Amino acid sequence: MAGFPIMRSFCFFLFSYCFFTFIAFANVGVAGSSDFDEQVKKRLYQQLDMAGLTGVLNICTECVYDRNAVRDFYLSRDYNPAWIVEGQPGPGVRELIQTISEARDHGLVPDHYHLKSIHTFLEDSDSKFSVETAASLDLLLTDSFLVLGSHFLSGRINPTTIDPEWLVRLRNGNIIPTLSKALADGNVRGELQALLPRHSTYTGLTKALANYRKITDEGGWPMVPDGSTLRIGDRNPRVAFLKQRLAVERDLSQEVAEGDFFDEHLSAAVRRFQVRHGLETDALVGRNTLTALNVSAAERLQQIELNLERWRWLPEDLGERYIIVNIAAFELDLMENTDPVLAMRVVVGKPFRRTPVMSGTITYLVLNPGWEVPTSIASKDILPKIIKDRQFLSKMGFRLFSGWRPEDHEVDPESVDWNSIRPGTFPFRLIQEPGPGNALGRIKFMFHNPHDVYLHDTSSKALFSKEFRTFSSGCIRLENPLELAGHLLRGTPLAHREALEMELASEETRTVRLLEPVPVHLLYWTAWADNDGTIHFRNDVYGRDLILEKAMEQPPPRAFYQ
Repeated sequence: MAGFPIMRSFCFFLFSYCFFTFIAFANVGVAGSSDFDEQVKKRLYQQLDMAGLTGVLNICTECVYDRNAVRDFYLSRDYNPAWIVEGQPGPGVRELIQTISEARDHGLVPDHYHLKSIHTFLEDSDSKFSVETAASLDLLLTDSFLVLGSHFLSGRINPTTIDPEWLVRLRNGNIIPTLSKALADGNVRGELQALLPRHSTYTGLTKALANYRKITDEGGWPMVPDGSTLRIGDRNPRVAFLKQRLAVERDLSQEVAEGDFFDEHLSAAVRRFQVRHGLETDALVGRNTLTALNVSAAERLQQIELNLERWRWLPEDLGERYIIVNIAAFELDLMENTDPVLAMRVVVGKPFRRTPVMSGTITYLVLNPGWEVPTSIASKDILPKIIKDRQFLSKMGFRLFSGWRPEDHEVDPESVDWNSIRPGTFPFRLIQEPGPGNALGRIKFMFHNPHDVYLHDTSSKALFSKEFRTFSSGCIRLENPLELAGHLLRGTPLAHREALEMELASEETRTVRLLEPVPVHLLYWTAWADNDGTIHFRNDVYGRDLILEKAMEQPPPRAFYQ
């Protein structure tokens, strides 16, 4: 009889489950509902209850993606159907289908939101749905709204799953109240569209997407044949291809797009193209310009789609006054109310020491900073230079210490057997004193972040003349740091250039706090639109487009049974 208590407990559990299931069904109804709607409610309860037990919710060949949110939504409305009323599609169904179809305008795939299955359900029902069909379609429509709304709000891909260096805070929110409000107000399309980014750059990219899709559908543009550099004054059969190519993107007017002579109109068009692609604006069609010209329209279309996704990852509010560093473009903009007030070139991290994507807030500046060299840089970059030139440390103003504790003593570099030190085992602490040769220049802009990355001046000014500026170890080197400092220090005496120059001339290290902290966003855009709608493209210098492209190509999960 040892098993009797177990059997008795099991019977009590079974009785309790059946009793409470019966009570749940008895209370599922709502006064005034039709018999048909009552039956649909019971079927919705059954399907969602089973999903809670099995962990899956399949509708024919479709997998309900966000089953937890779907279950919570129906629980909040006592399992009443949301979209199907007395066997007929309610008024919100058409709006939802339209909005799903328009997902293509944002670089998303409509069929990822059950569009084909929804159409199949609607086409297979000539007059009135069966209870089973009504419940299944209601679930699919709800899942479609919740998932599409989530993707509109914070993107289809979670960036941290494909790039650990992507630390920008995602927009997030509960889509269930949005769905309830959309149904109550009869405004399904409006509520969904309100979840999309409202920044003018996002809107500009959607317009560009439509334009480049049209170009792609019409066959794209001609490739310019390879050959020697083309320049003004040349007469060459390749020039005719070049003119046709530039006319498609409207860099060149169609009225002057004939012939094989490289004239002033074409020279100006090449410059416009080079500006839009971050190339040297010399009006010469050399190797880099030719490479950019021969990127296909389909590839440019995809770049726009990928960068629309990146915009959906960004916080809604970038700030009234903020800094944007576009890593892929090697450019910084200081923005005030979406208008640029200062722009400059920057140097970013090498491909194997990439500048991370993240947001922060600049709260203070350091004038005449010293540089405490990270161990990895000391080992990989500085050590080879010391071995090559034993006077390197003294020439560049470095001091050498035996460790990182305050009591650790300074070491004479001449006393060290540098040949015995191997990369990865650098045992010393290196500090570069303030001065004209300091790697951080005369000023650095500080914001808290886990990568210890910041903006700073540099003594290597020649690098700003390069087209592709990936030379740092992750920090951002500024072309005009004093101009940026003047803007950020407004309201203080150091906002004036003369006062700032005088302070820097002292070569004394000083920390200066900002009266108004300024948000800074380190971003990665390979396509964007100016305020006037001009579209710009850049190379994928870190390979981040390729990773995102592969992630976006992955189809949503299918049902576990077919």
